[in-house]
Amino acid sequence: MFLMCIAEIEMIVDIKHAYKGMVTIQQTVEWWKAIVESMNDGVLAIDREGIVQTINPEYTRITGVTSDIIGKPLVSYRPGARLPQTLASGESQVGVYRKTHDREYIVDMAPVRVEGEIVGAVSVCKSLNEVQVLTRELEQQRQRVRELQEQMDALHKVRYVFEDIITKNAKMNELIGVARKTAKTDLPILIKGESGTGKELFAQSIHHSSERSSKPFIAVNCSSIPADMIENELFGHAGGAFPGASDNGKQGLFEMADGGTLFLDEVSDLSVDVQAKLLRVLQEGTIRRIGEGAERKVDVRIVASTHRDLDHLITKGQFREDFLYRLNTIALEIPPLRERKEDIPFITRSILNGKFRVDDEVMRLFMKYDWPGNIRELRNTLDYAMCLVNEGERISLSDLPDVLQKQHQLYSEKPKVFPLHEAVEEAEKSILQSALQSSGSTVEDRQEVARSLGISLATLYNKMKKYDIK
Repeated sequence: MFLMCIAEIEMIVDIKHAYKGMVTIQQTVEWWKAIVESMNDGVLAIDREGIVQTINPEYTRITGVTSDIIGKPLVSYRPGARLPQTLASGESQVGVYRKTHDREYIVDMAPVRVEGEIVGAVSVCKSLNEVQVLTRELEQQRQRVRELQEQMDALHKVRYVFEDIITKNAKMNELIGVARKTAKTDLPILIKGESGTGKELFAQSIHHSSERSSKPFIAVNCSSIPADMIENELFGHAGGAFPGASDNGKQGLFEMADGGTLFLDEVSDLSVDVQAKLLRVLQEGTIRRIGEGAERKVDVRIVASTHRDLDHLITKGQFREDFLYRLNTIALEIPPLRERKEDIPFITRSILNGKFRVDDEVMRLFMKYDWPGNIRELRNTLDYAMCLVNEGERISLSDLPDVLQKQHQLYSEKPKVFPLHEAVEEAEKSILQSALQSSGSTVEDRQEVARSLGISLATLYNKMKKYDIK
């Protein structure tokens, strides 16, 4: 532990060519006293007679032994001292536990030689508490290294493969077939679909079936990273590129994904400036860190996803047409769950994993409901229900979230005859609720809903207010 300190002391003592007249520790004490006293470890040295020649302040702090001992035999002050044994045997002792009163410390001891002759011995010590602190810090660093290694290993792995996609739907099976074939290429892929349809499941499956499967798969949600940080995350930065930047620089996600796949989830949320830089990566295969002049070669396959109408965003100047052309080389559009309701029983059984069952009435409700949140909403519904029932029990209507129970009541009610204007308003309200439920809440999302309904944004807000739709 402290043998480096001892080696330095021995080296100082043994520089006989520069100080030929110095052959004993007594003659060299003044020469290296300043060095010894500046050490962070406690140091005590004796000569060949066992007389203490030096003791530094750190030794006093750790052991309680004061400088009054200098010039006296060590054994007269400490009969059990082991340093004289080292002097006599010429053998070093490492990691010796010692205790003086209530002070505990670890000691390393070694003989001091001049021209091969033992002329004294030196003891270097450190407080046991400090050793324990250092040991804990070392273990924490080792744990951090293990965690980072596990994270790096996880980058090479994906959770989902094509076999995890549960479907009996002809359109879905055709889509999976196309995805399997295109996975073997290095072409960019754009996955379209509503929120909750399983776009990342497809992205991971594509990576797993590709020639890059042994390399990293890195997913980034473009909507979750602040606009002023996205370039730093994607491309990294040079040392000191901006206030707060690492002095050593930082790898971006493209460099981390080198050789593998980078999944850009919700790519439509990227600014047009970032889109332009991504287009260059797709065209040239190079990136440039922020604050760095040189370009770096990267070999990364891009898979992107979106739930928005990119053609409409192009007309609004919010998405680059040339970038879409590059991404859209291969386009996969995942149908919403309401268009593949034959899959609902199979997906339900998979989620329940044989531990629960659902009442027939619940399954009939599931088959009627349109699932605006798609498979994610179905999973959340079943997770909620499984929290309320014991394993092996059936899930009933009363175990479902309120929104499903209300839907069941609506389905169960006998049709009422309304005046025509009331019927029209009820239908209009239902259509608005369905359209808004499957979209986001930003102004851009609202504009998309208004456009899809063929009305202005102002009209949409007026009708939301009229029907008290939040």
